[in-house]
Amino acid sequence: MTHIGDSGLEQAGQNEGADILLTFAKREFNRSIQMTNPLRSLLAATVVATSFLAGCAGPMPRPEPLNCPKPQCPSCPACPQQGPVTTTPAAPAKPLERADWSDLPDWQTDRLAGALPALKQSCSVLARRPLWQTFCAELSSLGTGVSEVRLRQFMVRALRPWRLVNADGTREGLVTGYYEPVIRGSRFRSGANRWPIYGVPDDMLTIDLGAAYPELAKYRLRGRIEGRRIVPYWSRGEIDAHGDAFKAPVLLWAADPIDLFFLQIQGSGRILLPDGSMVRVGYADQNGYPYQSIGRWLVAQGELTLDKASMAGIKEWARANPSRLSELLQSNPSFVFFRELPSGNDGPIGALGVPLTAGRSIAVDSQSIPLGAPVFLASTWPNESRPLRRLMVAQDTGGAIKGVVRADFFWGFGPENGALAGRMRQSGEMWVLLPVGYAPN
Repeated sequence: MTHIGDSGLEQAGQNEGADILLTFAKREFNRSIQMTNPLRSLLAATVVATSFLAGCAGPMPRPEPLNCPKPQCPSCPACPQQGPVTTTPAAPAKPLERADWSDLPDWQTDRLAGALPALKQSCSVLARRPLWQTFCAELSSLGTGVSEVRLRQFMVRALRPWRLVNADGTREGLVTGYYEPVIRGSRFRSGANRWPIYGVPDDMLTIDLGAAYPELAKYRLRGRIEGRRIVPYWSRGEIDAHGDAFKAPVLLWAADPIDLFFLQIQGSGRILLPDGSMVRVGYADQNGYPYQSIGRWLVAQGELTLDKASMAGIKEWARANPSRLSELLQSNPSFVFFRELPSGNDGPIGALGVPLTAGRSIAVDSQSIPLGAPVFLASTWPNESRPLRRLMVAQDTGGAIKGVVRADFFWGFGPENGALAGRMRQSGEMWVLLPVGYAPN
Protein backbone atom coordinates (compact mmCIF):
# COMPACT_ATOMS: atom_id res chain seq x y z
CA MET A 1 0.00 0.00 0.00
CA THR A 2 2.53 2.60 -1.05
CA HIS A 3 0.98 5.87 -0.04
CA ILE A 4 1.94 9.51 0.22
CA GLY A 5 1.97 10.05 3.95
CA ASP A 6 -0.24 12.14 6.17
CA SER A 7 -3.36 14.25 5.61
CA GLY A 8 -1.67 16.46 3.05
CA LEU A 9 0.71 18.53 5.15
CA GLU A 10 3.87 16.49 4.77
CA GLN A 11 5.92 17.16 1.66
CA ALA A 12 7.78 14.22 0.23
CA GLY A 13 11.51 14.29 0.85
CA GLN A 14 14.14 13.53 -1.78
CA ASN A 15 16.99 11.12 -1.04
CA GLU A 16 18.82 11.33 -4.33
CA GLY A 17 22.62 11.33 -3.93
CA ALA A 18 24.21 14.31 -5.67
CA ASP A 19 27.32 12.40 -6.70
CA ILE A 20 25.35 9.51 -8.26
CA LEU A 21 22.96 11.72 -10.18
CA LEU A 22 25.75 13.96 -11.43
CA THR A 23 27.57 10.92 -12.78
CA PHE A 24 24.34 9.71 -14.33
CA ALA A 25 23.74 13.12 -15.92
CA LYS A 26 27.16 13.06 -17.59
CA ARG A 27 26.87 9.59 -19.05
CA GLU A 28 25.26 8.16 -22.14
CA PHE A 29 21.71 8.16 -20.81
CA ASN A 30 21.64 11.93 -21.15
CA ARG A 31 22.27 11.57 -24.88
CA SER A 32 19.50 9.04 -25.41
CA ILE A 33 16.79 10.68 -23.33
CA GLN A 34 16.09 14.38 -23.73
CA MET A 35 14.72 15.39 -20.35
CA THR A 36 12.50 18.37 -19.69
CA ASN A 37 10.72 20.00 -16.77
CA PRO A 38 11.07 18.04 -13.47
CA LEU A 39 13.94 15.78 -14.54
CA ARG A 40 15.98 18.57 -16.12
CA SER A 41 15.43 20.77 -13.07
CA LEU A 42 16.44 17.94 -10.73
CA LEU A 43 19.69 17.28 -12.57
CA ALA A 44 20.49 20.97 -12.91
CA ALA A 45 19.98 21.49 -9.20
CA THR A 46 22.14 18.44 -8.50
CA VAL A 47 25.00 19.83 -10.59
CA VAL A 48 24.87 23.12 -8.69
CA ALA A 49 24.69 21.37 -5.33
CA THR A 50 27.56 19.01 -6.16
CA SER A 51 29.74 21.85 -7.40
CA PHE A 52 29.07 23.75 -4.20
CA LEU A 53 29.92 20.75 -2.04
CA ALA A 54 33.08 20.06 -4.01
CA GLY A 55 34.20 23.67 -3.49
CA CYS A 56 33.77 23.38 0.27
CA ALA A 57 35.29 19.93 0.69
CA GLY A 58 38.90 21.00 1.23
CA PRO A 59 40.57 23.49 3.59
CA MET A 60 39.44 27.10 3.47
CA PRO A 61 41.89 29.48 1.69
CA ARG A 62 44.67 30.86 3.91
CA PRO A 63 43.81 34.46 4.83
CA GLU A 64 46.10 37.25 3.69
CA PRO A 65 48.65 38.39 6.32
CA LEU A 66 47.48 41.35 8.38
CA ASN A 67 49.47 44.57 8.15
CA CYS A 68 49.77 46.58 11.33
CA PRO A 69 49.13 50.26 10.84
CA LYS A 70 51.98 52.73 11.19
CA PRO A 71 52.53 53.77 14.81
CA GLN A 72 50.04 56.40 15.87
CA CYS A 73 50.54 55.72 19.53
CA PRO A 74 53.27 54.42 21.86
CA SER A 75 52.76 50.80 20.80
CA CYS A 76 50.97 48.95 18.02
CA PRO A 77 48.56 46.06 18.86
CA ALA A 78 50.16 42.67 18.31
CA CYS A 79 49.23 41.08 14.99
CA PRO A 80 47.39 37.73 15.36
CA GLN A 81 49.33 34.64 14.40
CA GLN A 82 48.50 33.35 10.97
CA GLY A 83 47.70 29.75 10.16
CA PRO A 84 45.50 27.65 7.91
CA VAL A 85 41.80 27.69 8.70
CA THR A 86 40.16 24.34 8.12
CA THR A 87 36.65 23.10 8.60
CA THR A 88 35.77 19.52 9.31
CA PRO A 89 32.10 18.77 8.70
CA ALA A 90 30.53 16.72 11.43
CA ALA A 91 30.01 13.13 10.44
CA PRO A 92 26.34 12.10 10.38
CA ALA A 93 25.24 10.10 13.37
CA LYS A 94 24.90 6.36 12.95
CA PRO A 95 21.23 5.46 12.48
CA LEU A 96 21.35 2.52 14.92
CA GLU A 97 22.49 2.87 18.51
CA ARG A 98 22.67 -0.16 20.78
CA ALA A 99 19.99 0.03 23.50
CA ASP A 100 18.72 -1.97 26.47
CA TRP A 101 15.19 -3.25 26.96
CA SER A 102 14.88 -0.94 29.95
CA ASP A 103 15.23 2.03 27.55
CA LEU A 104 11.87 1.24 25.94
CA PRO A 105 9.17 3.10 27.91
CA ASP A 106 6.23 0.87 28.92
CA TRP A 107 7.78 -2.17 27.24
CA GLN A 108 6.77 -4.29 30.22
CA THR A 109 3.11 -3.18 30.12
CA ASP A 110 2.33 -3.19 26.39
CA ARG A 111 -0.05 -5.98 25.38
CA LEU A 112 2.27 -7.68 22.89
CA ALA A 113 -0.46 -10.10 21.80
CA GLY A 114 -2.01 -7.21 19.89
CA ALA A 115 1.03 -7.20 17.59
CA LEU A 116 1.15 -10.99 17.18
CA PRO A 117 -1.00 -11.08 13.98
CA ALA A 118 1.21 -8.41 12.39
CA LEU A 119 4.39 -10.26 13.42
CA LYS A 120 3.10 -13.47 11.85
CA GLN A 121 2.13 -11.64 8.67
CA SER A 122 5.68 -10.29 8.44
CA CYS A 123 7.14 -13.75 8.97
CA SER A 124 5.28 -15.01 5.90
CA VAL A 125 7.90 -12.96 4.03
CA LEU A 126 10.83 -12.78 6.48
CA ALA A 127 11.00 -16.55 7.05
CA ARG A 128 12.70 -16.84 3.65
CA ARG A 129 15.55 -14.57 4.76
CA PRO A 130 18.46 -16.12 6.71
CA LEU A 131 18.58 -13.36 9.33
CA TRP A 132 14.97 -13.98 10.38
CA GLN A 133 14.53 -17.73 9.86
CA THR A 134 15.15 -18.76 13.47
CA PHE A 135 12.98 -15.99 14.90
CA CYS A 136 10.07 -16.78 12.59
CA ALA A 137 10.27 -20.54 13.19
CA GLU A 138 10.18 -20.04 16.97
CA LEU A 139 7.37 -17.49 16.70
CA SER A 140 5.30 -19.97 14.73
CA SER A 141 5.88 -22.66 17.36
CA LEU A 142 4.36 -20.44 20.07
CA GLY A 143 0.88 -20.81 18.58
CA THR A 144 -1.97 -18.30 18.83
CA GLY A 145 -2.83 -18.65 22.50
CA VAL A 146 0.61 -17.80 23.87
CA SER A 147 0.60 -15.88 27.16
CA GLU A 148 1.90 -12.33 27.47
CA VAL A 149 4.68 -13.49 29.78
CA ARG A 150 5.94 -16.18 27.42
CA LEU A 151 5.67 -13.93 24.35
CA ARG A 152 7.64 -11.18 26.08
CA GLN A 153 10.30 -13.64 27.23
CA PHE A 154 10.63 -14.94 23.69
CA MET A 155 11.00 -11.43 22.21
CA VAL A 156 13.66 -10.44 24.76
CA ARG A 157 15.61 -13.65 24.14
CA ALA A 158 15.40 -13.59 20.33
CA LEU A 159 15.76 -9.88 19.58
CA ARG A 160 17.89 -6.89 20.54
CA PRO A 161 16.66 -3.27 20.60
CA TRP A 162 18.47 -0.63 18.54
CA ARG A 163 17.55 3.01 19.06
CA LEU A 164 16.93 4.90 15.84
CA VAL A 165 18.92 8.13 15.56
CA ASN A 166 18.59 10.91 12.97
CA ALA A 167 21.59 12.01 10.94
CA ASP A 168 21.91 15.15 13.10
CA GLY A 169 22.07 13.06 16.27
CA THR A 170 18.54 13.79 17.47
CA ARG A 171 16.36 10.94 18.68
CA GLU A 172 12.87 12.27 18.04
CA GLY A 173 10.99 12.47 14.77
CA LEU A 174 7.59 13.03 13.22
CA VAL A 175 4.80 10.47 13.61
CA THR A 176 1.75 10.94 11.39
CA GLY A 177 -1.24 8.71 10.72
CA TYR A 178 -3.07 7.16 7.79
CA TYR A 179 -6.08 4.91 7.29
CA GLU A 180 -8.12 3.03 4.72
CA PRO A 181 -10.91 5.38 3.59
CA VAL A 182 -14.30 4.50 2.17
CA ILE A 183 -15.68 6.79 -0.52
CA ARG A 184 -18.86 6.70 -2.56
CA GLY A 185 -18.69 5.66 -6.20
CA SER A 186 -19.96 3.44 -8.98
CA ARG A 187 -18.79 1.13 -11.74
CA PHE A 188 -20.62 3.32 -14.23
CA ARG A 189 -20.42 7.02 -14.95
CA SER A 190 -23.41 9.11 -13.93
CA GLY A 191 -24.28 12.62 -12.87
CA ALA A 192 -23.58 11.71 -9.26
CA ASN A 193 -20.42 9.67 -10.01
CA ARG A 194 -18.29 11.40 -12.61
CA TRP A 195 -14.71 11.48 -11.30
CA PRO A 196 -12.57 8.69 -12.81
CA ILE A 197 -10.50 6.34 -10.67
CA TYR A 198 -7.78 5.41 -13.13
CA GLY A 199 -5.77 2.26 -13.58
CA VAL A 200 -2.22 2.40 -14.94
CA PRO A 201 -2.12 4.33 -18.25
CA ASP A 202 -1.38 2.40 -21.41
CA ASP A 203 1.23 4.93 -22.60
CA MET A 204 3.23 5.35 -19.38
CA LEU A 205 6.77 3.97 -19.43
CA THR A 206 8.64 2.88 -16.32
CA ILE A 207 12.39 3.15 -16.86
CA ASP A 208 14.47 1.06 -14.48
CA LEU A 209 17.80 2.89 -14.25
CA GLY A 210 19.49 0.00 -12.47
CA ALA A 211 19.42 -2.11 -15.64
CA ALA A 212 22.04 0.19 -17.19
CA TYR A 213 23.54 1.80 -14.10
CA PRO A 214 23.71 -0.44 -11.00
CA GLU A 215 24.39 2.55 -8.73
CA LEU A 216 20.88 3.82 -9.59
CA ALA A 217 19.11 0.53 -8.94
CA LYS A 218 16.57 2.06 -6.55
CA TYR A 219 15.55 4.83 -8.95
CA ARG A 220 12.86 4.65 -11.62
CA LEU A 221 11.62 7.21 -14.09
CA ARG A 222 8.11 7.53 -15.43
CA GLY A 223 7.81 8.88 -18.93
CA ARG A 224 6.10 8.73 -22.28
CA ILE A 225 7.18 8.75 -25.90
CA GLU A 226 6.88 12.01 -27.81
CA GLY A 227 8.14 11.53 -31.37
CA ARG A 228 11.60 10.06 -30.93
CA ARG A 229 12.05 11.35 -27.38
CA ILE A 230 11.14 10.05 -23.94
CA VAL A 231 9.76 12.91 -21.86
CA PRO A 232 8.27 13.11 -18.33
CA TYR A 233 4.77 11.75 -17.96
CA TRP A 234 1.74 14.01 -17.69
CA SER A 235 1.31 16.00 -14.47
CA ARG A 236 -1.99 16.10 -12.58
CA GLY A 237 -3.04 19.29 -14.35
CA GLU A 238 -2.23 17.82 -17.76
CA ILE A 239 -4.12 14.61 -16.95
CA ASP A 240 -7.15 16.67 -15.94
CA ALA A 241 -6.88 18.72 -19.14
CA HIS A 242 -7.00 15.55 -21.28
CA GLY A 243 -10.43 14.67 -19.94
CA ASP A 244 -11.97 11.66 -21.68
CA ALA A 245 -9.02 11.49 -24.09
CA PHE A 246 -6.64 10.41 -21.33
CA LYS A 247 -5.19 6.99 -22.14
CA ALA A 248 -5.88 5.02 -18.98
CA PRO A 249 -8.51 2.45 -18.04
CA VAL A 250 -11.22 3.73 -15.70
CA LEU A 251 -11.76 1.25 -12.87
CA LEU A 252 -14.60 3.08 -11.14
CA TRP A 253 -16.21 6.51 -10.89
CA ALA A 254 -16.06 8.53 -7.65
CA ALA A 255 -18.76 10.83 -6.36
CA ASP A 256 -16.45 13.45 -4.83
CA PRO A 257 -13.13 14.77 -6.22
CA ILE A 258 -11.67 15.79 -2.86
CA ASP A 259 -12.45 12.34 -1.41
CA LEU A 260 -10.75 10.83 -4.45
CA PHE A 261 -7.70 13.04 -3.87
CA PHE A 262 -7.38 11.82 -0.29
CA LEU A 263 -7.81 8.25 -1.50
CA GLN A 264 -4.69 8.85 -3.59
CA ILE A 265 -2.83 10.18 -0.55
CA GLN A 266 -3.77 7.12 1.55
CA GLY A 267 -2.84 4.78 -1.30
CA SER A 268 -5.74 2.38 -0.93
CA GLY A 269 -9.36 2.31 0.13
CA ARG A 270 -12.83 0.97 -0.48
CA ILE A 271 -15.48 2.24 -2.87
CA LEU A 272 -19.07 2.04 -1.60
CA LEU A 273 -21.27 1.19 -4.59
CA PRO A 274 -24.95 2.23 -4.90
CA ASP A 275 -26.15 -1.32 -4.07
CA GLY A 276 -24.27 -1.27 -0.75
CA SER A 277 -21.42 -3.55 -1.83
CA MET A 278 -17.79 -2.44 -1.65
CA VAL A 279 -14.82 -2.66 -3.98
CA ARG A 280 -11.27 -2.41 -2.64
CA VAL A 281 -8.59 -0.59 -4.65
CA GLY A 282 -4.88 -0.26 -3.97
CA TYR A 283 -1.85 1.61 -5.26
CA ALA A 284 -0.60 0.41 -8.65
CA ASP A 285 1.72 3.18 -9.87
CA GLN A 286 2.37 6.91 -9.89
CA ASN A 287 3.14 9.49 -12.58
CA GLY A 288 6.67 10.23 -11.37
CA TYR A 289 6.17 13.71 -9.94
CA PRO A 290 7.07 14.46 -6.30
CA TYR A 291 4.17 15.02 -3.97
CA GLN A 292 3.44 18.65 -3.11
CA SER A 293 1.34 19.35 0.00
CA ILE A 294 -2.01 21.00 -0.72
CA GLY A 295 -2.21 21.88 2.97
CA ARG A 296 0.99 23.88 2.74
CA TRP A 297 -0.28 25.46 -0.49
CA LEU A 298 -3.40 26.68 1.30
CA VAL A 299 -1.28 28.09 4.14
CA ALA A 300 1.02 29.85 1.65
CA GLN A 301 -2.03 31.33 -0.10
CA GLY A 302 -3.29 32.71 3.19
CA GLU A 303 -6.43 30.56 2.96
CA LEU A 304 -5.79 28.50 6.10
CA THR A 305 -3.62 28.79 9.19
CA LEU A 306 -1.26 25.91 9.82
CA ASP A 307 -3.31 24.58 12.72
CA LYS A 308 -6.41 24.41 10.48
CA ALA A 309 -4.68 22.69 7.55
CA SER A 310 -5.72 19.18 8.60
CA MET A 311 -7.58 16.73 6.40
CA ALA A 312 -10.90 17.96 7.82
CA GLY A 313 -9.89 21.60 7.38
CA ILE A 314 -8.80 21.06 3.78
CA LYS A 315 -12.05 19.28 2.93
CA GLU A 316 -14.09 22.05 4.51
CA TRP A 317 -12.23 24.71 2.52
CA ALA A 318 -12.60 22.73 -0.72
CA ARG A 319 -16.34 22.40 -0.35
CA ALA A 320 -16.67 26.09 0.49
CA ASN A 321 -14.60 27.08 -2.58
CA PRO A 322 -15.72 24.81 -5.46
CA SER A 323 -14.54 27.30 -8.11
CA ARG A 324 -10.95 26.93 -6.85
CA LEU A 325 -10.96 23.15 -6.45
CA SER A 326 -8.98 22.45 -9.62
CA GLU A 327 -6.40 25.09 -8.66
CA LEU A 328 -6.02 23.46 -5.25
CA LEU A 329 -5.65 19.89 -6.49
CA GLN A 330 -3.36 20.81 -9.38
CA SER A 331 -0.92 22.45 -6.97
CA ASN A 332 0.16 18.85 -6.39
CA PRO A 333 1.43 17.45 -9.73
CA SER A 334 1.67 13.89 -8.37
CA PHE A 335 -1.04 11.45 -9.47
CA VAL A 336 -1.69 7.91 -8.22
CA PHE A 337 -3.09 5.07 -10.33
CA PHE A 338 -4.93 2.12 -8.77
CA ARG A 339 -5.66 -1.56 -9.22
CA GLU A 340 -8.68 -3.47 -8.00
CA LEU A 341 -7.96 -5.83 -5.09
CA PRO A 342 -9.86 -8.80 -3.71
CA SER A 343 -12.50 -7.87 -1.18
CA GLY A 344 -12.14 -9.07 2.39
CA ASN A 345 -11.96 -8.02 6.02
CA ASP A 346 -8.16 -8.06 6.17
CA GLY A 347 -6.34 -4.76 6.05
CA PRO A 348 -5.01 -3.28 2.81
CA ILE A 349 -1.82 -4.74 1.37
CA GLY A 350 1.31 -2.86 2.45
CA ALA A 351 4.65 -2.47 0.70
CA LEU A 352 5.88 -5.71 2.33
CA GLY A 353 3.13 -7.53 0.43
CA VAL A 354 1.06 -8.53 3.46
CA PRO A 355 -2.19 -7.12 4.92
CA LEU A 356 -1.76 -4.27 7.39
CA THR A 357 -2.96 -4.62 10.98
CA ALA A 358 -4.89 -1.67 12.42
CA GLY A 359 -3.05 -0.04 15.31
CA ARG A 360 0.04 -2.24 14.89
CA SER A 361 1.40 -1.54 11.38
CA ILE A 362 3.48 1.48 10.48
CA ALA A 363 4.94 2.89 7.28
CA VAL A 364 8.66 3.71 7.46
CA ASP A 365 11.55 4.74 5.26
CA SER A 366 12.82 1.35 4.09
CA GLN A 367 16.28 2.86 3.54
CA SER A 368 16.53 3.18 7.33
CA ILE A 369 14.34 0.39 8.73
CA PRO A 370 14.05 -3.08 7.15
CA LEU A 371 10.50 -3.84 6.09
CA GLY A 372 8.94 -6.52 8.26
CA ALA A 373 10.93 -5.68 11.39
CA PRO A 374 9.27 -5.07 14.77
CA VAL A 375 9.58 -1.45 15.92
CA PHE A 376 8.79 -0.10 19.37
CA LEU A 377 7.16 3.33 19.11
CA ALA A 378 6.97 5.88 21.93
CA SER A 379 4.70 8.75 20.95
CA THR A 380 1.38 10.33 22.01
CA TRP A 381 -2.22 10.05 20.87
CA PRO A 382 -3.38 12.49 18.17
CA ASN A 383 -3.58 16.04 19.55
CA GLU A 384 -3.06 14.72 23.07
CA SER A 385 -0.30 14.32 25.61
CA ARG A 386 -1.55 10.82 26.53
CA PRO A 387 1.27 8.31 25.86
CA LEU A 388 0.98 5.98 22.86
CA ARG A 389 3.71 3.39 23.43
CA ARG A 390 3.46 0.02 21.78
CA LEU A 391 5.10 -2.63 19.64
CA MET A 392 4.51 -1.93 15.94
CA VAL A 393 5.64 -3.71 12.76
CA ALA A 394 7.21 -1.92 9.78
CA GLN A 395 5.09 -3.19 6.88
CA ASP A 396 4.57 -0.23 4.58
CA THR A 397 6.23 2.79 2.97
CA GLY A 398 5.05 6.21 1.86
CA GLY A 399 6.15 8.98 -0.47
CA ALA A 400 6.44 11.46 2.41
CA ILE A 401 7.92 8.99 4.90
CA LYS A 402 11.61 9.87 4.65
CA GLY A 403 14.21 9.80 7.38
CA VAL A 404 15.35 7.55 10.20
CA VAL A 405 13.01 8.52 13.05
CA ARG A 406 9.87 8.87 10.93
CA ALA A 407 6.69 6.79 10.95
CA ASP A 408 3.14 6.78 9.61
CA PHE A 409 0.75 4.99 11.99
CA PHE A 410 -1.93 2.84 10.31
CA TRP A 411 -5.18 3.35 12.23
CA GLY A 412 -7.49 1.08 10.26
CA PHE A 413 -10.64 1.41 8.20
CA GLY A 414 -13.43 3.98 8.11
CA PRO A 415 -14.22 7.56 9.09
CA GLU A 416 -13.54 7.20 12.84
CA ASN A 417 -10.02 6.00 12.18
CA GLY A 418 -9.73 8.63 9.45
CA ALA A 419 -10.39 11.33 12.05
CA LEU A 420 -7.58 9.97 14.23
CA ALA A 421 -5.22 9.75 11.27
CA GLY A 422 -6.06 13.26 10.13
CA ARG A 423 -5.26 14.74 13.54
CA MET A 424 -2.05 12.81 14.14
CA ARG A 425 1.11 14.87 13.87
CA GLN A 426 3.09 13.92 16.95
CA SER A 427 6.70 13.67 18.06
CA GLY A 428 8.04 10.22 18.77
CA GLU A 429 11.02 7.97 19.47
CA MET A 430 11.60 4.58 17.86
CA TRP A 431 13.59 1.39 18.49
CA VAL A 432 13.92 -1.31 15.84
CA LEU A 433 14.13 -4.88 17.19
CA LEU A 434 16.56 -7.07 15.26
CA PRO A 435 17.65 -10.70 15.72
CA VAL A 436 20.39 -11.48 18.20
CA GLY A 437 23.72 -11.58 16.42
CA TYR A 438 22.89 -8.82 13.96
CA ALA A 439 25.74 -6.32 13.69
CA PRO A 440 25.04 -3.04 11.85
CA ASN A 441 27.64 -1.74 9.42
